[in-house]
Amino acid sequence: MQPLQTFHISPKLPRTLEPLREIVHNLWWSWEPAARKLFRDIDTVLWDQTNHSPLRMLQASSQARLEELGADDDFLREMITVHGKFRDYMARKDTYGAKQKGPHATLTAYFSAEFGFHESVPNYSGGLGILAGDHCKSASDLDLNFVAVGLLYRHGYFKQQINREGVQEAVLLNQNFFHLPVVECIGADGRPIRVGVEILGRTVFSRVWRLAIGRINLYLLDTDILENSAEDRVITEQLYGGDTEMRIRQEMVLGIGGVRALAALGLQPTVYHMNEGHAAFLALERIRELVHSKDLTFRAALQVVAASNIFTTHTPVPAGNDAFSTALMKRYFGTFPVQLGIGFDEFMSFGQPTGGGTDDFSMTILALRTSRHANGVSALHGDVSKGLWKGVWSGVPQHEVPITSITNGIHTKTWAAPEFMELYERYLGEDWEDHLTDRDYWRRVIDIPDEVIWETHQMLKQRLIGFARERIRAQRARLGETPAQLRAVNDLLNPEILTIGFARRFATYKRGSLLFKNLERLLQMIHNADRPVQFIFAGKSHPKDEPGKKVIQEVYNYTRQKQLEGRVVFLEDYDAHVGRRLYQGVDLWLNNPLRPLEASGTSGMKLPPSGGLNLSVLDGWWCEGYNGKNGWPIGPEITSGSTDLQNEVDAESLFQVLETQIVPLYYAKPDGKLPLAWIQLMRESIRSVTPVYNTHRMVMEYHQRMYASASAGHAKLSAHDCEPASHLAEWKNWMRAKWPVINIYDVQLTHPDRQRITVGDSLEVNAKVYLGEVGPEHVRVQAYFGENRDNEIAKPKVVELQLAEAQPNKDNGNFVYRGLIPSTESGAFGFSVRVVPTHPNMIQEHELRLITWAK
Repeated sequence: MQPLQTFHISPKLPRTLEPLREIVHNLWWSWEPAARKLFRDIDTVLWDQTNHSPLRMLQASSQARLEELGADDDFLREMITVHGKFRDYMARKDTYGAKQKGPHATLTAYFSAEFGFHESVPNYSGGLGILAGDHCKSASDLDLNFVAVGLLYRHGYFKQQINREGVQEAVLLNQNFFHLPVVECIGADGRPIRVGVEILGRTVFSRVWRLAIGRINLYLLDTDILENSAEDRVITEQLYGGDTEMRIRQEMVLGIGGVRALAALGLQPTVYHMNEGHAAFLALERIRELVHSKDLTFRAALQVVAASNIFTTHTPVPAGNDAFSTALMKRYFGTFPVQLGIGFDEFMSFGQPTGGGTDDFSMTILALRTSRHANGVSALHGDVSKGLWKGVWSGVPQHEVPITSITNGIHTKTWAAPEFMELYERYLGEDWEDHLTDRDYWRRVIDIPDEVIWETHQMLKQRLIGFARERIRAQRARLGETPAQLRAVNDLLNPEILTIGFARRFATYKRGSLLFKNLERLLQMIHNADRPVQFIFAGKSHPKDEPGKKVIQEVYNYTRQKQLEGRVVFLEDYDAHVGRRLYQGVDLWLNNPLRPLEASGTSGMKLPPSGGLNLSVLDGWWCEGYNGKNGWPIGPEITSGSTDLQNEVDAESLFQVLETQIVPLYYAKPDGKLPLAWIQLMRESIRSVTPVYNTHRMVMEYHQRMYASASAGHAKLSAHDCEPASHLAEWKNWMRAKWPVINIYDVQLTHPDRQRITVGDSLEVNAKVYLGEVGPEHVRVQAYFGENRDNEIAKPKVVELQLAEAQPNKDNGNFVYRGLIPSTESGAFGFSVRVVPTHPNMIQEHELRLITWAK
């Protein structure tokens, strides 16, 4: 038979169903339960087959079915209601953004390598992308002036399949972009926008797609176009795919191409937010543009760019941060420094620690050096990041490294079960969404009756178990297992049993197999006749992470052992859909990473809005979220010792807490019906976690603490054709040249009796400082003091020293400074004196990275 030419005919949407067209092209539907129900009701089987994509539903539905719906009064009534909610949402005026001073004067551009909004738009790998998606949703809900930028990957991440041996296999997705709710961007000339980036001497072009997320837009770059060579078309083929060269090409397109795409769209952000270091090349492109358009020096342009750049780091281990060798950087950026007006060595220094010491160019260090605003994603992670990156601020005390923290959150309406949202509407108030961050408001959960909470939760658990069985049955059928093995699926899991979930990226530090370290105790627990326990696992590992894949294989093979099968299962292809079912249906969420390697860990935040509890190592967000009555911690906070020791201690703690606290509490039913104490913990979990660990709070915190100050910094330094930035750059150059001679050569601490200092006394500090040509107006002289612990200052405090009235040698550059150190606590103390530069236009105290200590 001759090969056939093929074509596809799409159904025509009846006129009465036109409102659906508007809804399907805006991802607002993905966090609006009524909208999802509307499309699911069209055809429940097709809904699952299309991975819950409303657009694909309309494309794949039969013409007859659409005509039927177009004449169905009940469906039309429901559609009109949903469409009205969408229109009201888009037009609402009394928003957080509208209430801010000049909220629409400044545009923030948010860059991320991945975005996870919904399983039907598979442009994410895991937590980083889901966080980015939730950030965008809350930016929309809050009505910020906000735009996002990323890449659109032909193969997404990958679809996971587990074979008979338990080995993870990666299946490419090969997406048809016309099945996604994206629209190609057209320029003012009526032609599709093309953005060029020079890579290895040739121009690589990207087209730009727009994806609407409520009130905001995400712009995605795609190199798979005819204008490019075959080699360049695959740059955006797969998220985190390929080798190091592919990674640098992707990050050039994201950072440099992303900035140019916004310009081509006529958008002029003043604030740029980098979600991880993948997009850090955007700083270089912004500097290059200012050097050429404003005729600035590199250093002057840097002041403007850094003042308005924000960098969020998510990784607490050096290996998790992208770095490129000098040879690779010279190959890809050999001529770029010329466009910036600097040499290659100076260019490379922006990706290296102070003083060098490595040939690699770190994207994280580039982001830190070109941003005056940086943060970790939990309080602990912020502190860990200070230690990890203190080399970028050589000589600066670790606690003063300018990396703060804004703890992550989740988009509540995306992850909360619709059934629990109905409870909130009924018992808290119809306006509960407007009070999402109001802690006092959430005390109202006490009004939800015990039996209502429990019945709702049990219904969700029953749905999870049905879902898990369907998922496992399909996997076993694919693997060609026997009819007996397929029938056995019906006996997997029991809704009356305490159900514990564990799902995440399977990196080795997350210790996915910790539960199996004591198999004998595990068997006793799951087969206890009166109080059994069951576990549901899920998760992917990067296709090149062989140790992580080995952990998946180990866990999966345990689930197929006869003694564990039925009470321990593994669900393949963990994605947003699998996640929702787990977060909404399990009783308890298990999280046991090696501390302090979990930067935040947002999966555990997704359970409380649906009444779930957490059992977690005190790492990431749980250090802040755990209050002693909303879940349980695992293990002591070990700060030393080997990994084997921590594994042993935490495994023992895990079983001890389960056996002596969690399991007895779950099965304790004083009235013979309800686990009343457990339900009280569910309420406390909802009350304490939901109003705090959400992205509305998180995004407002970014807006108030970072976006506003970055916007102000940009306005200040870019005024009058960037004259303040030029002056600041010149001053910094002058200070760098003059600073080496600064010396603190005589420090005296005076007190009437140095041997009898008591609380309440003050000690006078006198310091003689040689400033050379640097005047006192350019520096701050400080006493730095605190508890003396092994000749190190702990819990340090700073007192500003003032110029003494008499300055006999000031004409020679010698100055006397004086101040008082208060004695507020007893104990052994130490102190020193230091000089740091100061300028009214500096944003960070240590951005010049100059500091002189008394010798």
